[in-house]
Amino acid sequence: MRKLVYLVASTVDGFVAGPDGADPTGPDGFWPVPQDYLAHLVTEYPETLPGAARTALRTTAPGTHFDTVLEGRRSYETGLRAGVTNAFPHLRHLVFSRTLTTSPDPDVELVATDPVATARQLKLQDGKDLWLVGGGSLAGALYPEIDELVVKLAPLTLGTGIPLFSGTVPFDPTLWELTDHTALRSGALFLTYRRSSA
Repeated sequence: MRKLVYLVASTVDGFVAGPDGADPTGPDGFWPVPQDYLAHLVTEYPETLPGAARTALRTTAPGTHFDTVLEGRRSYETGLRAGVTNAFPHLRHLVFSRTLTTSPDPDVELVATDPVATARQLKLQDGKDLWLVGGGSLAGALYPEIDELVVKLAPLTLGTGIPLFSGTVPFDPTLWELTDHTALRSGALFLTYRRSSA
């Protein structure tokens, strides 16, 4: 069965973006993107690079982890404000929204139904794993369905912002087993956790 993997960049204090939700790695962003971090993504997770970055980096590798990306409306609209209607044209791209009624891109599927039910259906289909790109609200809604966390931990603190899981996540202490880790010289960590069965 396919896994739902929340692969996300986080600060040391647990935030995925600033309070305004704008792209923290964009032209006016505050999030460091060192060369070794980018090189690791190109090598290990090339499918998670946006289409424009893949073109600029001449990355054509399809990747071995994901063939589908799940994204919340607020995260998707960050790209729309920058003129990008589909940041991941090389993946099946689902955007969860109850307010968007028409997709701005023919290859972006809008999903207005329950995210948990949709994720469960997708897990049963053939294919590679499902990448939950964010944002925090969708991750919060899908909290019980996440099978694996891949946290790209930046050596950065914000003090406040959008947390890893936001919205109405209930208090639900969950143990995770560390299954892989990579420490980069720039200070970034890639931490892979599997939901513990214990």
